[in-house]
Amino acid sequence: MKILSVNAGSSSLKFQLYEMPEEKVLISGGMERIGIGNSFYTIKINGEKIKKEKELNNHSEAFKTLVDELIENNVVESLDEIKGIGHRIVQGGAYFDKTVVIDDDVLAKIEELSALAPLHNPAAATGIKAAFEVFPNAVQTAVFDTAFHQTMPKENYLYAVPYSWYEDLKVRRYGAHGTSHKFVANRMNEILGREDTKLITCHIGNGASISAVVGGKCLDTSMGLTPNAGLIMGTRCGDIDASIIPYVMKETGMSPEEMDTAINKQSGLLAISKKSSDSRDIEEGIAEGDENCILAQKMYVRKIVDYIAKYYMEMGGCDAICFTAGIGERSIDTRRDVINALAPLGIFLDEDANNIKSEERKISTPDSKVECWIIPTDEELMIARDTFNLI
Repeated sequence: MKILSVNAGSSSLKFQLYEMPEEKVLISGGMERIGIGNSFYTIKINGEKIKKEKELNNHSEAFKTLVDELIENNVVESLDEIKGIGHRIVQGGAYFDKTVVIDDDVLAKIEELSALAPLHNPAAATGIKAAFEVFPNAVQTAVFDTAFHQTMPKENYLYAVPYSWYEDLKVRRYGAHGTSHKFVANRMNEILGREDTKLITCHIGNGASISAVVGGKCLDTSMGLTPNAGLIMGTRCGDIDASIIPYVMKETGMSPEEMDTAINKQSGLLAISKKSSDSRDIEEGIAEGDENCILAQKMYVRKIVDYIAKYYMEMGGCDAICFTAGIGERSIDTRRDVINALAPLGIFLDEDANNIKSEERKISTPDSKVECWIIPTDEELMIARDTFNLI
C-alpha cells in the first residue's frame, strides 16, 4: 500500500511516499516558494537528487506537479495506488489525542486552532484542501504534533494564571514535536525490549523540546502554549520572566507584533552569540575563542541539563536519555557537554562512541546508571505508520 506523508508550509510542501508496511521510501522531496514567485522543487528517487524550476501559484498546482513526477518516474501508474495521505499538523489543541481521518469537522477544528499556531495551521489546512482536490479517493489523515502530549496530567499542563484563561481562551501547555518524541520513544522501547520504561527524549534542533515519557506516554514536556517555551533555541528565547515583556514594551514602545518577532525570531542562540542561530556556527566561534559563542553554548546546555534533571526527578529515575533532531543527532560537542554535566546523577559519556553523527548508537559508558542514545528521528515515517494503521 502506498502512503504519502505531507508537511505543508505557507509557501512550501515537503513530501515522502512510502510502500507500506515495508516502510520503503519510493520518492521524497519538497516544493519551495509556492505562490510567491521563482518557485522550484527537488525530488530524490533511486538515490538521485533532481532540482527543477517551475512556477507554482498554489498548493493545488504543487500537488499536481507531484503527481506528474510520480507518473513520469514510474512510481505509480494511477493516483488510485495512493491509498492514504498523512498531513503533519502542528496544533491539535485539546481536541485530538491521536491521528484521525480528516472530515469537515476535523478540518474546521484545525482552522479554528490557527490562533494558537498562526504560522502552521492555516498552511496545513491549505495543503489538506489541495490534496483533496488532487487525490479525491485517498484517505486523508491529520497527524498532530500536540497529540502525543495529551496524556499529560492536569497539574503539568495548566499554568498558574486566572483559570478563566484556560476555560475561555484555551491557555495551557500543549507541547510540540510530539510526532518525533513518539517515534524516538517507540524506537527506544524496541531497543530496551520492554514498554514499561522511563525515558527522557531530547528533540534538539533549531526548535527544541524535551519530554518525559513513561510507559510510552508523555508525562511532561518543555514547550508550552506555543513552541517558544522551555529550552533556549536558535531564535526563540525559551523560558523567561513574563514581566520582561510588558516592561520592555513600555520602555521601548514596541507593539505586540514587534515583541512577538523579538522573542521568536531575534532571541536564543542568535541573540546571545551575536553571530548565528546555527549551532555549527556557534561551535566554530567557540573554537576561535569567541566569548559570546562560548556564553551562548553554556546557556544552551545549562537549560537542556535543567530539564533533563527536572524530568529525572519527576519520573523517579530514568532508563534512557535519547538525543535526536539536527543538533541532538549531529552535534558531538553539545551531547558531550550535556552528558558531562549529568555526572552527579551517575551518567557518564563514552567519548569514542559519541564521536559520530546521525547514527543510532549508545553513547554512555557501561557503568552509567542511565543509558544515553542517539536515536535519529523520522517524523515522516511516523506519519506514514499512523496513516497506514488507520486505513
